[in-house]
Amino acid sequence: MTIRASIIAALTKNIKPGLVLQVFALAILLVYFFVPASEPVFAWFGELKQRYGFTYSFVATAIFGGLIPFLYLWLGGFIANDQSKLLLCIFYLVFWGLKGMEVDYFYRLQADWFGTGNDLQTIITKMAVDQFLYSALWSAPGIAIIYTWMESGWSITRTIALMDKKFFSIKIPTMVLSNWLVWIPAVCVVYAMPVELQIPLFNLVLCFWVLLVAILNRR
Repeated sequence: MTIRASIIAALTKNIKPGLVLQVFALAILLVYFFVPASEPVFAWFGELKQRYGFTYSFVATAIFGGLIPFLYLWLGGFIANDQSKLLLCIFYLVFWGLKGMEVDYFYRLQADWFGTGNDLQTIITKMAVDQFLYSALWSAPGIAIIYTWMESGWSITRTIALMDKKFFSIKIPTMVLSNWLVWIPAVCVVYAMPVELQIPLFNLVLCFWVLLVAILNRR
């Protein structure tokens, strides 16, 4: 498959869940700003994040990005019988927990660099650094490599063999562009929230996104 065909196929698959996800994230933002009755719920999550810091980021992201999607894949019969369920579960929990801490640290850096305001200029600046530097050059390629290692049966030799020219010229660019389609609007909503609520919203969006992709790509 050519780069163009791969990108078109990925964008076609992702556009529907992407639109649903963006409406979901926007709805949370509107509820936060315009539904006073929701304030105690947001305050509770914000207090948990402030109190436990990186520990909250690890545990919450491990649950929303790792445990819930794993349970869906397991109970839905999408995990092969020859795969170790316990090992896969541990992988999902540890990987996404660490990723949650990484994202939390990155959000803190963004707040130090550009401030904590939710004006349009600050949001756009943070989105650009997030998606065109952090995500495109580090996060998305890193996830592709780690998941290739997992899908290769934890074999470093097989993983390196799979990281050929096609991997870097088709798979990673396709993943990055698909990521932009969904997450550029989503992170704008995340950065519009107060600092203590950015990781909780990121977790909800992440969980919803992973489940949507799993449902639409059941094979």
